[in-house]
Amino acid sequence: MIIALFANETKPNSFKLAKDISSFLKKHKIQVVTKDNIAKKIDALPLSKIKKKKIDFLITMGGDGTILEHTHKYLNLEAAVIGINLGYLGFMADIPENDIYPSLKELIDGQYKIDERIILEGKISNKKSFFSINEVVFHRATNPSLIDLKVNINKNYLNTFAADGLIVSTPNGSTAYSLAAGGPILSPDLNGLVLTPISPHTISNRPFVFSSNDIIEIKYISNKKNNIEVYSDGILYHKMKSNESLTLKKSKKTFKLVKLKRHNYYLTLRTKLNWSGKLMLTN
Repeated sequence: MIIALFANETKPNSFKLAKDISSFLKKHKIQVVTKDNIAKKIDALPLSKIKKKKIDFLITMGGDGTILEHTHKYLNLEAAVIGINLGYLGFMADIPENDIYPSLKELIDGQYKIDERIILEGKISNKKSFFSINEVVFHRATNPSLIDLKVNINKNYLNTFAADGLIVSTPNGSTAYSLAAGGPILSPDLNGLVLTPISPHTISNRPFVFSSNDIIEIKYISNKKNNIEVYSDGILYHKMKSNESLTLKKSKKTFKLVKLKRHNYYLTLRTKLNWSGKLMLTN
């Protein structure tokens, strides 16, 4: 088995922990690789020394942002991702620091399943396509007032939103920016997407859930000099000028996330959102 291990280079204790994890994995006959510039620091093999397709798993250390960063960087890998959470919020990175080694032992023993989650593919006019695991965000940027965004679904007109922007989210990203803007939480295995307005002028504009098989087109129709901003997962940045359109559809690629038997989505959800409902036991 070959595992790519990526430390969060902004966290001081990350390298020492990564070295300890590397040692643990190698004791279990697993080859550990990482980025060339930190390979010596964590006693792992440089990534450039192996064929990428041979990597079985990709372990990130940090939070959901670290997972997104490395998944975008290594989108061509077929490896499933597992996240060690060194921060606070982490719906994908659901292994807490105090449970690292039992969790890794469960991975080694094959006590896991792999979720294949939706990835969005976007394209602005004739520009190169881009991908999104969590969401695509349209924002008014430096425009001092609301912008108008016309939305078509499968070439059928839905609405023109006067708002600060729009979020198109996958189920995986429904617990991120979309949730903060008032959108619903979708179970990760749903075949759906969410369109959530950001501070809409009309309070009747509510989040809308639609099939991930639909093709959505969003056109910036305001007659303004300033461009708007489009972000993919808060990582990839694009500009749209007036009368430009962006088309979104479900990609053929999928985001592969390892789910261990010792962790479950609903427990993670309750814990991360600090839900305080009272547990009622019945016979």
